[in-house]
Amino acid sequence: MTTSEPVQVSGLDGTLFRAEAIAPETAEFNLRLRELVKGGPGPEAGGGIPMPPTQPSERARTIRIAGRGGHELALRVIAPDRPKGVYLNFHGGGFVSGSAAQSDQELERIARNTDLACIDVDYRLAPAHPHPAAWDDAESAALWLIENAKSEFGTDALAIGGLSAGATLAASVLVRLRERLGSTGFQAANLVFGNFDLSMTPSQTLLGANALPVSVDMIRACTNAVAPLSEQRQDPDLSPLFADLRDLPTALFTVGTLDPFLDDSLFMHARWIAAGNEAEIAVYPGGGHVFTAAPIPLADQANDRIDAFLRQVGRGPEAPAPEVRRQ
Repeated sequence: MTTSEPVQVSGLDGTLFRAEAIAPETAEFNLRLRELVKGGPGPEAGGGIPMPPTQPSERARTIRIAGRGGHELALRVIAPDRPKGVYLNFHGGGFVSGSAAQSDQELERIARNTDLACIDVDYRLAPAHPHPAAWDDAESAALWLIENAKSEFGTDALAIGGLSAGATLAASVLVRLRERLGSTGFQAANLVFGNFDLSMTPSQTLLGANALPVSVDMIRACTNAVAPLSEQRQDPDLSPLFADLRDLPTALFTVGTLDPFLDDSLFMHARWIAAGNEAEIAVYPGGGHVFTAAPIPLADQANDRIDAFLRQVGRGPEAPAPEVRRQ
């Protein structure tokens, strides 16, 4: 008779997904958000994924590097005086809208609470620049950072991540780097409500009217712009859910239960672990797409957990973490 190690059984708490798990202030905000997005531009009018208004940082600066093919690529930097590490972020916007500047307040918070230098990338946008343009720009930024972090910031402790489309780019870039360099060069991945399957996971259509604040038509319009050929949408480079995910850094997945990309994070988290990597997933009741920018306690909870995750970069296990300070 042979013996074996016991099977580990774990899973998410199903009560997180019930309506009664949604806090009253979150439910009230969602009601107001539904009314607001009813009057917004549809995909036929060029509307992208709804993003919070830009509030530029006074201390942001720009580094210009050469992208693949020789075009100029702008990196927007917000950094403390003596950073403990560097966080490379990719902004959201459905691959069709947005800019590095829209991340300023998010990156100000991260820089303040983690002592990381923060960088966002003005990658090229669809439909003028469909796949692989944004992916190539994201890879160019990552390669530049790996080569120059020590000289530019005095540290080579690196994290990568992004919101929405930015999380998709971050995951794909990690796979590219592993294939190109043999390792990713990054210690941590902060992947926030990413669209990891452009052929559409079930939640992208099944959440229907309950999804916030992104409609199925908007998702399809963005996907058509960045990936016009439907038969290519399960390409592992375009949709990293289908990629070989071995030998990737520890990751934190963040998503809300009313996000149409809920399944993308649930499935990607499972595949990340199944590939032998470390990963956590944080699921927030009633959170819609981009809920981390909302003026509600749920956003504070998610952002505090993201900051705590990123504070591990560049610090030993005994190093004290700085106090979280909000403005």
